[in-house]
Amino acid sequence: MSNLAVHHCFERIVLASGNVGKLAEIQQILSPLGIETIAQSAFMVPEIDEPFDTFLENALLKARHASRLSSLPALADDSGICVNALHGEPGVRSARYAGEPKSDVRNNQILVQALADESDRSAYFYCVLVLVRHAADPQPIIADGCWYGQIIAQPRGVNGFGYDPHFFLPNLGKTSAELSPEQKNQLSHRGQALYKLADLLAEHQN
Repeated sequence: MSNLAVHHCFERIVLASGNVGKLAEIQQILSPLGIETIAQSAFMVPEIDEPFDTFLENALLKARHASRLSSLPALADDSGICVNALHGEPGVRSARYAGEPKSDVRNNQILVQALADESDRSAYFYCVLVLVRHAADPQPIIADGCWYGQIIAQPRGVNGFGYDPHFFLPNLGKTSAELSPEQKNQLSHRGQALYKLADLLAEHQN
């Protein structure tokens, strides 16, 4: 990661998400760079529907929404798990795969059931990050990351959130939920995207 002297406009940003797991992962990487990341709930920003079919469009929408209501630069993460045997599903619907209200347990149950008769268990996590300086920012900073693995039927591990207990990494012999937060951030789709974002921010300072 680049050594980054953060521009003053990015010293304090709002995260366009109510997901405490995402907030913790993002804070772990951005805090050492001098960036204070605050949950949108601190500004009474409600979650917004994610109507689009692409991660990027949804992330842009969320970032602009949070920035407009908080009057701060905003970072949005749109991410999900894409399973090859399911033609990329759950994809952008990952958080609500089992419907409302959102439930990690039910999402995982539905996913495991959908793969019960499938031999191809390959999948990948995808994350796109969008950072806007203000709600009408014409040049948002965008970074993404991809993490490959397999879906296993029985959950393993207690760390992380979402699909982590079922996302198996063959080269490590562990699920994402069996990794420490530090290990996960070094490897994960979100970690990759955050490191790219840090490099892009460094470029913007030059």
